[in-house]
Amino acid sequence: MTTSDTTNPGTDAGPEPVAGPDSRLHTFFNDPRWALAMVRATVLEAAHPQIGAALIDNSTFVAHPWRRLHNTFLSMQRMIGADAQVRGREAARLNRMHERLKGTDPRSRPYDAMDPGARAWVVATLYESSVTMCRLSGQPLDQAFMEELYAEFRAVLATMGDEPGQLPDSLPEFWQYFDRTVEEELENTEAMRIILYKLFDHLPAPPLLSGFPTLWATGRAVAGPVVGAIAVASLPESFRRRAGLPEMPGAQTLMQGTYLAVGLARFLPAGWIQPEAVIDLLALSPDSDDPRARTVAALHSRMKRAGALLRLITPLPAQSAPASRTASATDSAQRQDAEGFFRQVLDQTGNGSLDWPDLAAMARELAGRLDLDEPEETRLYHAFADWWRELQSALDSDGDGSISAQEYAAAAPGLAGPALIRVAETLFEVTDRNGDQQIDADEYRTLFRTAFHRDVSGAGGVTYTRSAFVREFLTFMSGRQRSTPFDPLLAGA
Repeated sequence: MTTSDTTNPGTDAGPEPVAGPDSRLHTFFNDPRWALAMVRATVLEAAHPQIGAALIDNSTFVAHPWRRLHNTFLSMQRMIGADAQVRGREAARLNRMHERLKGTDPRSRPYDAMDPGARAWVVATLYESSVTMCRLSGQPLDQAFMEELYAEFRAVLATMGDEPGQLPDSLPEFWQYFDRTVEEELENTEAMRIILYKLFDHLPAPPLLSGFPTLWATGRAVAGPVVGAIAVASLPESFRRRAGLPEMPGAQTLMQGTYLAVGLARFLPAGWIQPEAVIDLLALSPDSDDPRARTVAALHSRMKRAGALLRLITPLPAQSAPASRTASATDSAQRQDAEGFFRQVLDQTGNGSLDWPDLAAMARELAGRLDLDEPEETRLYHAFADWWRELQSALDSDGDGSISAQEYAAAAPGLAGPALIRVAETLFEVTDRNGDQQIDADEYRTLFRTAFHRDVSGAGGVTYTRSAFVREFLTFMSGRQRSTPFDPLLAGA
């Protein structure tokens, strides 16, 4: 097992382990059951008042769940990897992100994503759900394994810079801490209810299945309630009663059967169940330059032709001649397009209005994709903050501190002001890592994770000048054009 030179406080076990390929924690990373454990852990996190409030106000998990899944997986992969420098860099990035997440909940209670107790609870839910996952699937962990795993989770918290005492020193003390937190601090929060009763029922299709809306909707209608029921059944019984969470008949049997069935996937070939491969495949867009995208595009094309043939041979009801398009009809269509852009791109948190957390989420996504260090990340956040002030000044007609879809649609054509131009220029500068004033193939892929829609073979692969990048970004962010790489970047689920 990989070890560090630090000692685990309160024990005589010697050096405290860190994550890596030989760690206990890493054995769970490719275990399909861990997906169920992560859902359970997320529900328990969201039931914590501070974490639940931060999720509601700042997270994109409702509007962009697949993107959030990809980013969470990437962060976890870095945090449990063998490279100490990568772990430290990711911990610093997460801390910078959490420092920006502060506010008050609907009951006027302050929340702070840097609160030591809340951060410790996140790690605690991951550990407890991992142990519970094994128990529910009929393979309970022995005491030695649980203690080693617990030490590794404490090491992850220490990597984040938190004081060791935020989680108890010993495993018996941890179980007391966990039970006490469940009994005294957890609540039936809005974030928890959304995860259990809305998220899975309304989960948008991942890019891979975006061309099959009927198929996705049918599968979601069946699977969504089942996933929610399994998550509820797996929660501590005392909390279920106190939070008033209904448990459907047979849910316990269904839950245990699901854990057992998913556990059998461990015997499949390793390449089939690696989470990185699965998540990347789900996030694959048909127009990506990934070789697998050709197969996806061909499948999408065949499905569309089959649908067209079906419509051709199916009698259609008689339709009246379309009316000529009047100026008012054109204006109405433009407003609908603007409101659609508002919902899919600008409203990143999915709460129905445009607020600073929505633009902060854009900055966070862009900074994460580019893996920016602190100075560049701060520049990008400041540029988006200036744009938010510009938008408020121009669009917040009722002065309520947020912008509605109607306020945006009424003024959408004139959005490309100086602050938005500065956002585009800043994004170009932080993407252009080598400073040659052009974005090459590798820099482009780092930002967009998709195909170029351009010839990248000539002139050394240089494809994007500053002016072209800024022009395309402004065209997109003002809602005038959706057929650009920025659409999957900021609008994709």
